[in-house]
Amino acid sequence: MSTIKVDTIKNTSNVEVFTAKAWVNFDGTQAAASMIRASGNVSSITDNGTGDYTVNFINAMTDANYSTVYTTGRETGVNYWGPIAYTNTQSTSGVRVRNNFDTGTFYDASTNNIAVFR
Repeated sequence: MSTIKVDTIKNTSNVEVFTAKAWVNFDGTQAAASMIRASGNVSSITDNGTGDYTVNFINAMTDANYSTVYTTGRETGVNYWGPIAYTNTQSTSGVRVRNNFDTGTFYDASTNNIAVFR
């Protein structure tokens, strides 16, 4: 197996290609130790309460000025419009995310997807 290490990747038009610095797919209905299905640069998920999670990075970000994309699935049998997934707090070591319905009720979703770009 080979490893390629570079500081910047550019396409043939000399435009920088940006890649995810961290990503995770997890099941928020499971115990914290069993939540992660697949990930890159994510060491663990902290369960802060219903619908409230912290994604912890293996390698810290250079600063907290990164972009987070967070999506979550709608749960079967729930009659609310939603869900609303949002980033709550960002630090170099992780990002705290929450999800709720349009009613303001937080819930644990079985499908959560987060990508971090810097």
